[in-house]
Amino acid sequence: MCGAETPSPKTVKVEGAELQVCDECADFGTEVREESGSSTSTKYSTSSSSGSGSGSSQSSQSSSSQSSNTRRRDMFDEMDEIAADYDDRIRNARENTEMNQEELAKSIGEKASLIRKLERGDVLPTDDVQQKLESELAISLTESGDEEGEWSSDSAGSGLTLGDMVKRKD
Repeated sequence: MCGAETPSPKTVKVEGAELQVCDECADFGTEVREESGSSTSTKYSTSSSSGSGSGSSQSSQSSSSQSSNTRRRDMFDEMDEIAADYDDRIRNARENTEMNQEELAKSIGEKASLIRKLERGDVLPTDDVQQKLESELAISLTESGDEEGEWSSDSAGSGLTLGDMVKRKD
């Protein structure tokens, strides 16, 4: 974590991530100890609990030895994300129904200041407010997380760089 090179780093778990750190940084996490029966399993379970009957083959694989083509799915892969243009969608739908911000706020039981902030893009709608707006205005404020697909890099074999992932607003 500090960047110091050490000949014998310790493996610690810090907020769910296993890291190789120096002795001083090891105090920031919980040390991962090897069990005596297996050289690759740790005291922390890294496999999914909802697997098939052959859980032993999954738990003996460390995350670094898994194939790069298969990645473990988590709950965020299946969640819809708020659309980047949610503010425009709200404003356009409200204007199409010929309501002002105060009327919309009253119809969904929220404050007009919240509607103003949402239409400016200053705040994200809570799940409750999002459902009310989608119902009242007959719009969708979400976009599926799978639409963009996986990140890819044009660089020759060096993996992703920050420049591959940044989208500029010019």
